[in-house]
Amino acid sequence: MTAKLLSVNVGMPKDVSWQGRTVHTGVWKHPVTGPRLVRRLNVDGDGQGDLQGHGGEQRAVLVYQIESYAHWQEHFGRSDFEYGQFGENFTVDGLPDDEVCVGDRYRIGEAEFEVTQPRVTCYRVGMRLGEPELPALLVSHHRPGFYLRVITEGVVRAGDAIVKTRTGPGALSVADIDALLYLPGRDPDKLRRALAIPALSPGWQQSFRDMATAAGPAGAAEAGPRAEAWPGFRPLRVTGLVHETPSVLSVELEAADGGALPAAEAGQYLTLRVGGAGDPPPVRSYSLSSAPGASAYRVSVKREEHGLVSRYLHAGLRVGAVLEVAAPRGDFVLVPGDGPVVLVSAGVGATPVMAMLHRLAAERTARPVWWIHAARNRSEHLFAQEAHALLRDLPEAHEHIFYTAKNGATGDGSSDSGDGVRAEVHRGRPGLESMAGLGLPAEASAYLCGPAPFMDAMRATLTTIGLADDRIHTELFGALAAINPGLTARPAVAPHQPPGEPGTGPLITFARSGLSVRWSPRHRSVLDLADACDVQTRWSCRTGVCHTCTTPLLAGDVAYAPDPLEPPPAGEVLICCATPRHDLVLDL
Repeated sequence: MTAKLLSVNVGMPKDVSWQGRTVHTGVWKHPVTGPRLVRRLNVDGDGQGDLQGHGGEQRAVLVYQIESYAHWQEHFGRSDFEYGQFGENFTVDGLPDDEVCVGDRYRIGEAEFEVTQPRVTCYRVGMRLGEPELPALLVSHHRPGFYLRVITEGVVRAGDAIVKTRTGPGALSVADIDALLYLPGRDPDKLRRALAIPALSPGWQQSFRDMATAAGPAGAAEAGPRAEAWPGFRPLRVTGLVHETPSVLSVELEAADGGALPAAEAGQYLTLRVGGAGDPPPVRSYSLSSAPGASAYRVSVKREEHGLVSRYLHAGLRVGAVLEVAAPRGDFVLVPGDGPVVLVSAGVGATPVMAMLHRLAAERTARPVWWIHAARNRSEHLFAQEAHALLRDLPEAHEHIFYTAKNGATGDGSSDSGDGVRAEVHRGRPGLESMAGLGLPAEASAYLCGPAPFMDAMRATLTTIGLADDRIHTELFGALAAINPGLTARPAVAPHQPPGEPGTGPLITFARSGLSVRWSPRHRSVLDLADACDVQTRWSCRTGVCHTCTTPLLAGDVAYAPDPLEPPPAGEVLICCATPRHDLVLDL
């Protein structure tokens, strides 16, 4: 039977109230009569509220099938659906998701289209229908719908026949592609075939390339096992305290039971729960500055004037004290390779890159290494002698120190430490001109740590002088940039206790935000609680499909409702559909 266009649906974005926030969305579509011109980017009279996930050349037209309408009417026991209800531009009879393939082309009226990808799994379609779990159901029931790219602009109207003009390569249906991204048990052969489909949209191609890279080449031996971390918090004993500068204290930690500690990767951090500094005990994270594989962990902590934990560590901590510590974690790690390495830091941001420098020195690396550090003055120059000694033993090392205070340095030039190795000393902050003069190779991998404005400026500088953005890695202990698609902007608010009656359930600690909150069942999920507290979060589907909300779980255990379509990796949690079984500590 020939497929048919039943309805053309359009709608311009509007603001909609949702869970106390405002969502700017174009998901409300309504049928139109008569002819409509379809242009390269959309149907005349149509628009999208979130152009990061919807719209654009690769997602100009969204298609949904009347057969799926019937499926959902039966599933939900509803009979109130109308054309455009699922946010689609074209409601069609035929073109099922398990038969239409990415790369197929169709003529409708005067226009020709190409299938580019399945629908983006998004909470707004559930909001539109009043069915919050719908984004997950669209995937698990293999009925996502799909997007079209406009090959030839032209007029279409309801009643037009849909004629297939070309079969796409790879023979992978929309449902196949959707499952490949969102469901477990991925077929490596299908992954390779998907990457060979030119019509597949760039965003989905990148996701599949990332999957292929993570899986490694076919037949490759698995990497050796990672050092085994411990769950939750473990008592570690303070075995050393060293005042590195007037404002930075290094704390050495060993297992309280005398056992061995697993080796951390260069650049990872520890999370400490510090009894005696508050009630409930506050949780803070500090980068490891010790050599990976050392018998003791070392964290180096800057005293902050209003920092509850840092003030306690500087003034109240003694050798022999026991702290509760979560296992080393973090993705800001030194990536193996043989290309040049640029380590850039400011102030106490030297801590994770110091661990990286220890790793390079222990390996006696032949890689060219640039050590670039900014400090206020010589007295605040963290790890000055330690870094210099490590660089001295590398065959191709370059040391550049920037003293930013007016009297921080006696002048530009070289400093001789008495070992014949000279460090270049500069006056002022590292900027475009001074960094461009260092001769950094464009193929280098760079690792940045310091205050957020410093890292933003350094990233911009390094890309300007030729380094690739994807080779520039940054560490950030504050809240990560939020991903809240469709929400309208509002003034930033510091994390706080949620409004209403305090909860009496498990204690939820948002480690990055320095906030602990008692759980209340009035919140549907941990994500809903975080939203109520103005803790910055990252999410999209809110139903356990897209994994945008994946968050490191430092301690505790959760239950899921609904169950995610694919469980998160060990030690992580999908906060959008999680509720606490016990006290939780989250890296948020």
